[in-house]
Amino acid sequence: MCHLFAHQPQRDYESQTRSLRMDGHCTSIRLEMSFWDTLEEIAAKEGMTLAKFLTTLHNEVLDHHGEVKNFASLLRCSCLIYRAKSAVAVPEFRGDAGAILDAAE
Repeated sequence: MCHLFAHQPQRDYESQTRSLRMDGHCTSIRLEMSFWDTLEEIAAKEGMTLAKFLTTLHNEVLDHHGEVKNFASLLRCSCLIYRAKSAVAVPEFRGDAGAILDAAE
């Protein structure tokens, strides 16, 4: 039933803590490798380094909401949004996803 999920590479869900400087302040963020991979992909598409992308995102959230309550969670949700939008752009993926969901029932 959970073949798709159980057989994913273990590297994808191993956590990694990365230290980076955002607006002159050092911080550490712990995410699973699949999220780091996705964030690096987004940053590359935006023509930025990962640190620059994360700083830009953090600053935009500050501007919009006045605070960033849980940056790691924001990053995970951003990756999910990015992947969901990518999936919509690839029609054959939606067909596979439907078949996967049907098989899981």
